[in-house]
Amino acid sequence: MSRVHFIGGEKGGVGKSFTARLLAQYYVDSGLSFQGFDADMSHQTFSRFYGDFNKPLQVGDYESLDQIIDAAAAKPEVDIIVDLAAQTSAQFEAWVDDSATFDLLKMMGFESFLWHVMDDGFDSVCLLDKLILRRKKDPANLVVVENFGRGDSFELFEKSETYARADKFGATFFHLSHLHPALARKVDFNCSSFWAASNNQDGLSIAERQRVRIWLIKQYAQIEALFDSVESKAASELEQPGNIIAAKF
Repeated sequence: MSRVHFIGGEKGGVGKSFTARLLAQYYVDSGLSFQGFDADMSHQTFSRFYGDFNKPLQVGDYESLDQIIDAAAAKPEVDIIVDLAAQTSAQFEAWVDDSATFDLLKMMGFESFLWHVMDDGFDSVCLLDKLILRRKKDPANLVVVENFGRGDSFELFEKSETYARADKFGATFFHLSHLHPALARKVDFNCSSFWAASNNQDGLSIAERQRVRIWLIKQYAQIEALFDSVESKAASELEQPGNIIAAKF
């Protein structure tokens, strides 16, 4: 099963590129191939850390977004990670609707993952609620990322109707663990990949490199659990009579 990951959240500063970097490092460390697309033309954080794997993407340009589909068709064995910029959901979703993107990717043999990265503020909750209402009929796997690097407590969110609605929708809740702010800043200022931060000195002490390793192990376990769950669900669906097998384009 191949995968396309759309890392969004609409709100700026919630950790979308940070999540994309984590996912990219998981692929690198697992020996899995991926193609990255960076839609954040202002900061290009994803490209700065994983430039060898990334291509620029203009969300307002359908031809630019079509690169995602072209990449999937050209190399169906390679997964795709798309780092979406803040305040681009309307343009991105227009392309998704006009192209039936998630349905098309499904027919091509790809599972789509729509990652909603959020802090613990009310704005992120409202944006998630709107996303669920708009995209509840999509064949995409919703992943709600509670970024503890951008919030101390998600207790109010987890008691909210939005959380219950996301749970009913079948969302996976990903707890992105807190990485010590001073350590995260060092990694960023050194432009270090998470692998480099956990293995090379790059201005980090032995203890700091160890903390990055332990942090990665915890996040990787969640990623693998997510993939296993979706694979099991997909296998179950294929066993149902009348399902369409992946088409060739």
